[in-house]
Amino acid sequence: MHTNRYSRYIRPLLFGIDLLIIYLLSFILLTNDVTDLLFFVAFWIVLSISLSFYKVYRFTKIVEIIALLSKQITFLVLLIFGYLYISQSDIYWSKILVYFLWLFIVLNVWRVFLYEVFRKYRIITGSNYRKVIVIGSNESTNKLINFFNTMPGYGYRYVGFFTNKSTKEKIGNIEQSFTYIEQEEVDEIYCSLHELNNDDLKAYMEFCDIHMKTLKFIPDNKELFAKNLYLNYYDLIPILSLRQIPLDDPIKSWGKRFFDVFIALFVLICILSWLIPILGLIIKLESKGPIFFKQNRPGIKEKGFYCYKFRSMHLNVRSEDSASRNDDRITRVGKFIRRTSIDELPQFLNVLLGDMSVVGPRPHLWKQNELYGTKISKYMVRHLVKPGITGLAQVKGYRGGIENNEDIVNRTKYDIFYIENWSILLDIYIIIQTVANIFKGDKNAY
Repeated sequence: MHTNRYSRYIRPLLFGIDLLIIYLLSFILLTNDVTDLLFFVAFWIVLSISLSFYKVYRFTKIVEIIALLSKQITFLVLLIFGYLYISQSDIYWSKILVYFLWLFIVLNVWRVFLYEVFRKYRIITGSNYRKVIVIGSNESTNKLINFFNTMPGYGYRYVGFFTNKSTKEKIGNIEQSFTYIEQEEVDEIYCSLHELNNDDLKAYMEFCDIHMKTLKFIPDNKELFAKNLYLNYYDLIPILSLRQIPLDDPIKSWGKRFFDVFIALFVLICILSWLIPILGLIIKLESKGPIFFKQNRPGIKEKGFYCYKFRSMHLNVRSEDSASRNDDRITRVGKFIRRTSIDELPQFLNVLLGDMSVVGPRPHLWKQNELYGTKISKYMVRHLVKPGITGLAQVKGYRGGIENNEDIVNRTKYDIFYIENWSILLDIYIIIQTVANIFKGDKNAY
């Protein structure tokens, strides 16, 4: 990836600075009551999530950012006014008006300043960029290429285009683009729908899913706007995105991370602190070997990590083979902890380490990735988010071993649905359903 490795911290840092500005201006201009100040900060957080204020991309215009900011500030001041009225505060409305004006000026000046800093930073240093290619050669692609070349402040590094047309400027034909994308580590592919047939589109979609590349379309036909795609504008050029992933928003991602850490700490302190010595002793008494079993699994972006479990099997050389029904490798205590999912509890340590989430697609074996990565449609999309201790597929009945092709197809469908429709409420639902399934029992738990 050619982006600055610290770029994912930009929006959370911006969010934190905004909260500090709100807190200080509220303290200076309105009140020094800590409870009131915490409420004001909480209002901003709630509004940021509900209005998607921080869902801003490198191609978002400064006018749009200011419009979002103005709406956010207006709602914030209305909430503060309502709160002060209900709490029967003696703060005069004139002070609230002054506060509104100062908040509007300071946040807008700060945001415009930041916008220009990042734009200049990308131009001068060449950092924080996305490497892009264009597929096709026509009026629409020429406009987009011109945008990439004349607007370096947006952070796109255009490297060339591919087309089946006869032209000297092209890098190669459409077939050759696939090898180039892999070898040159291209981040984003922009396809002109005017030049691609259905087979070409399907090939690019499957390729980008497998290799976890960003695929976007340049529409040449108004009928395409009715399809389930996401429309954005680069200057005046319409661009269609194949999918939007909620957790690509750093604020939502950090919200999920906070939720994960809270749950993980609760389990580690309240459950594992006493369970590890007791269960560890039982495991050691029944069979030789360590208390914990660790195995390298593919995580987000297919980066390997060590996944921890309570050991539920006798020591064996078939650790890369999934457990099957009546597997003779499983110990007596292993049968119990696998049936009740207790063997998975050490993965809350993986959550604290940042390798996993409480909820997400289950991390499969590497050999399963090799087996299904190119055979099952969209299978590799599962790796766009952190793997989870539990997931939507698991609570819908697709946990345990993969016994037939339908199991992995349905598991992938539920995982993709979760990725594209994530919310904290969905995570809470899955956690509650997981706990309920433990007590009800699951025929696929073996």
